[in-house]
Amino acid sequence: MSDKKISLWDLEKHETKDTSDSHINGELIVVWRDWDNLIKDPPKMIYINSINPGEKKGPHIHKKRTTYFSCIRGKILLVIQETDGTFREITLDSKKPQLACIPNGIAAALVNTDNNSADVLVLADIAWRPDDNEMENVSFEGYDWRI
Repeated sequence: MSDKKISLWDLEKHETKDTSDSHINGELIVVWRDWDNLIKDPPKMIYINSINPGEKKGPHIHKKRTTYFSCIRGKILLVIQETDGTFREITLDSKKPQLACIPNGIAAALVNTDNNSADVLVLADIAWRPDDNEMENVSFEGYDWRI
């Protein structure tokens, strides 16, 4: 059994106020601060991954990279294959901000089961390079995709 741990943290959400009359004009969600110590190695790459309705991205394994996901628009299902072969599902919803950590060597897929597009903020401890061959596509045999 591997010592790799999949983690899920609720994110802080704060109302923001207009500077002239203090009415609530939105919100701020803290995804990462250097002093929180949620992310072991500071991100070397940050990007937004869009997933069309009824589509999936993956499954694949990042051999070296640990990846952090936060759904910032819509809702997705994060499907993970544990080291013992079992599947785990985590729902990430922009209405309930969370940050999920998938360590390197763990297979995962992002699935949009909704009727609207979803956007996922991705933080990675290693930046992607076109020739690094760091990712390996896999098949989740026996998993019911339900898309």
